[in-house]
Amino acid sequence: MANCAKCGEKVSRFDLFEGLCPDCHALKRQLEAAEKAAADEAERAASEAHGACLAKIMLTTESSSDLGVETRIGVIAAEYVVGLNVFRDIASSARDFFGGRSQTMQRGLKEAKEAALTELREQALTMGADAVVAIDLDYSEISGGGKSMLFLVASGTAVKLKAH
Repeated sequence: MANCAKCGEKVSRFDLFEGLCPDCHALKRQLEAAEKAAADEAERAASEAHGACLAKIMLTTESSSDLGVETRIGVIAAEYVVGLNVFRDIASSARDFFGGRSQTMQRGLKEAKEAALTELREQALTMGADAVVAIDLDYSEISGGGKSMLFLVASGTAVKLKAH
């Protein structure tokens, strides 16, 4: 017979787990699982809060009256290419001929911009940045061989802000 290291209960040596009786061992596992879940939730909440903060601070300028840059971490860039399929090409050709706004082209431009800015945010978070400043968006069209694609390069500087 052996004694549980926690409660002192006498149990068979074969029933001990890490020196604990089955009840104390199960309680220990439950406490460890609860602590891990709480730590994971705290980490997730902190990451979301940092991501939400970064999502708010995406500037096309280097400075702002209430933004104090402490450190410039580095230049980051995201590229996005969207294919303009046959239907988009036909619709944009008709709009080009008759005039007016092309909703299909506008959707393609918006999709490219959102995807590129999301990638910039992700890169900045990975680098430990608080903001991305001096953002520049450069659009180009790549065409030839019967294919037409929209190309966007988004670049900016990942920065760490001064603590307020």
